[in-house]
Amino acid sequence: MRLVFFKTPKARKFGYQPRYYDPKKEEWERRKAELGYASKLTKEEELRLKMSGRWQKDMNTESNKATKLLTYFIYVVFILGSIYVILFTGLIDNFLKLFGLVAR
Repeated sequence: MRLVFFKTPKARKFGYQPRYYDPKKEEWERRKAELGYASKLTKEEELRLKMSGRWQKDMNTESNKATKLLTYFIYVVFILGSIYVILFTGLIDNFLKLFGLVAR
């Protein structure tokens, strides 16, 4: 005989019903919406389509190119500064002497 303090819930059923998906039709509807023709896209899908098009245009602007150029410049300065510190300041020799890896 089993002694149960708490009642365990029964397992829930999973009732997933997939809908038919046609990638060619989806692409066709999206293309029609891009060109401004009547399409069966919802308002939310049309808004997403407009936003993605706007973001792609913004990514190709001059400000993005300037940001990339500035980032590359910072990387080059950091690498050259690191090379200078390692090769010309004797910092590595001091560390090696500190840990006793090089004879004094």
